[in-house]
Amino acid sequence: MATRTRKSKKSRSRSPKHRASWRGLLTFGLVSFQVEAFNALNREGSDIHFHQIHADCHRRIHYQKVCPVHGEVPNDEIVSGYEVSKGHYVEVTHEELEALRSEKERALQIDAFVAPDAVDPLYFDGRMYYLLPAGEAARSPYAVVVEAMAREERYGVGQMVFSGKEQIALIRPLENILHLAMLNYQAEIRAPSKVAHELGASKETAGQVRMAQRLVEEWSDDQFDFAKYHDTYRETVEDLLAKKRRGHSVEPPPEEEAPEEPLGLMDALKKSVAQRRTNHRQPRRSRLRRTA
Repeated sequence: MATRTRKSKKSRSRSPKHRASWRGLLTFGLVSFQVEAFNALNREGSDIHFHQIHADCHRRIHYQKVCPVHGEVPNDEIVSGYEVSKGHYVEVTHEELEALRSEKERALQIDAFVAPDAVDPLYFDGRMYYLLPAGEAARSPYAVVVEAMAREERYGVGQMVFSGKEQIALIRPLENILHLAMLNYQAEIRAPSKVAHELGASKETAGQVRMAQRLVEEWSDDQFDFAKYHDTYRETVEDLLAKKRRGHSVEPPPEEEAPEEPLGLMDALKKSVAQRRTNHRQPRRSRLRRTA
């Protein structure tokens, strides 16, 4: 009975709510151990999902997978196909794609350990996961790798097959576990120079730049707290839904005051600096003195 109880607790901790998004080997050199990736993003606390409904009967709109010859098709009769010419496809099964890669190629293989600032944020594609050891045998090497990376202040960069595509991944130690971030390939990123030409010739003055620097300094914060940000729009939508559910009328938001006459850039910079100093009487960010 005790054994069953422990297993049930373990299964509850790995409930479908926290199902692994990926499982495989984490390898570098001759070191390898099994890991699992769990989504780091909690969409339950951010997204509000609306369904499309028919305005006349208030029934939900459904989208069906339909063949033009046979009508609706069940999922077990659907395969993948690559279009080689108009209306002609090469069909490929999931098993055929999986057979193209060995176990080693399906692993997350670290190619190098880099400095934390070596990868520009431009390359992050927004997908974030936590890597955890998969099984008792992986716990010890996992803990050793986490501690070693933390002491050396290094991040790992490598490749893995994820969602049917070979991806670049960055791994870093975070509060005694490994955090995994997916990266874009350089070929997938549009270079800034491709859009910079739209800016045209710049006409800023040295005085404007210096005043803008002062504003940046006044607004600098070495004790930045990311937790202070929250989704006020979501809260407003939730309030709207709650009122409508209770049958209450929804009042429009109060009208905003008419904006003042737009200021010139220099005047706007000066007033912003003065306003910041008035509202935030606190020590400025310390600056390191340059040594010869």
